[in-house]
Amino acid sequence: MQITFIFVHRFFYGIYLLLPVLIVLTALVIALGQVVGRIEKWGWFNTLYWSFITALTVGYGDIRPSTHRTKMLSAVIALIGIMFTGVIVAITVAAATKALTSVIDVGAVVSTQVSK
Repeated sequence: MQITFIFVHRFFYGIYLLLPVLIVLTALVIALGQVVGRIEKWGWFNTLYWSFITALTVGYGDIRPSTHRTKMLSAVIALIGIMFTGVIVAITVAAATKALTSVIDVGAVVSTQVSK
């Protein structure tokens, strides 16, 4: 149970530290999505929905841009979403590594594996 508490603490601390980056990336997704939505004449909900589906690279395909300009903006939104996902994954890996190394003696595990 200790490992879980350490992981959760480190994860949310990492989110706290990188919150400005996450907010900027989210704001970019929303702003660029609004530009695409206005060009394509979508409603606000469909625009927001499409922005996050694109940014998270889910891509259901139920709503899609039709002009070259909006397709290029879609690619930019997807790249921003990949950066957002990368930041979250990096925070998660760092938190998991810290939690594991605080509970498990990595040096003992490595020396046991080498001696076998």
